Amino acid sequence: MDTIINKFSPITLDEMSSVKLMNRVDTKFVTTMPRLVKLLQMAHSEYFMQNIDGCRNSAYTTLYYDTPNFDMYVTHHNGCLGRQKVRVRQYVDSGQIFLEVKNKNNHRRTRKKRIAINEFDIVGEEKRQFLSDLCWYDVDSLKPALRNWFNRITLVNKGKTERVTIDTGLRFHNYASGIEKTLDQAVIVELKRDGNVPSPLLAMLRDLHIFPHGFSKYCMGTAFTNPSIKQNRLKPKLHYVEKMIAQDLSLL
Repeated sequence: MDTIINKFSPITLDEMSSVKLMNRVDTKFVTTMPRLVKLLQMAHSEYFMQNIDGCRNSAYTTLYYDTPNFDMYVTHHNGCLGRQKVRVRQYVDSGQIFLEVKNKNNHRRTRKKRIAINEFDIVGEEKRQFLSDLCWYDVDSLKPALRNWFNRITLVNKGKTERVTIDTGLRFHNYASGIEKTLDQAVIVELKRDGNVPSPLLAMLRDLHIFPHGFSKYCMGTAFTNPSIKQNRLKPKLHYVEKMIAQDLSLL
């Protein structure tokens, strides 16, 4: 895949400053590594690829917090439109760490607020105050729930109205069960737009029979790794992902 990645014209973080999209509409797609290769081949003339100090496929790790009753997970599982996630995300290559509160409202718009931190936890006066101001839940009850690791490619269309993240190499560790799960052939594509601006990638996705399909890394990772938690509404998605991976691998 490195050959295809290098075909994209680079874009720097400074050049991407106009497409942060902290208040945005997200559309997610789930596909596989074989189809991702085809998608990148189709997209390289229409998109820039983020380049940070020569790195185009960056490593991330995220620690999600939840209440003892997994209220954030259950709210999402139950299909509530107003929902929230609390997480600590590290950009592994740069070492930057952020504490983030991510909300999705009943209009399906996503809003994220974050602060830079130095440690991979939520201990400390500044962090607690940040969470107290934004979190819907008792901050003192929050505990580590799930950690994930993945690699991310970021694309920006030539009009700079859309950002696309492509996550691969997904791996999860569940703190409640101790179970780990690897989805190294799954790919999560997410279009992030300020409203429904035109997207060159949408037509390419349709041509490859890749259609919108929700995939929360926190909720899906939890469902894959905690057999005792409520997951009946997610079971069709779990089966879909595993079946899709098996079918595409059989074509290799």
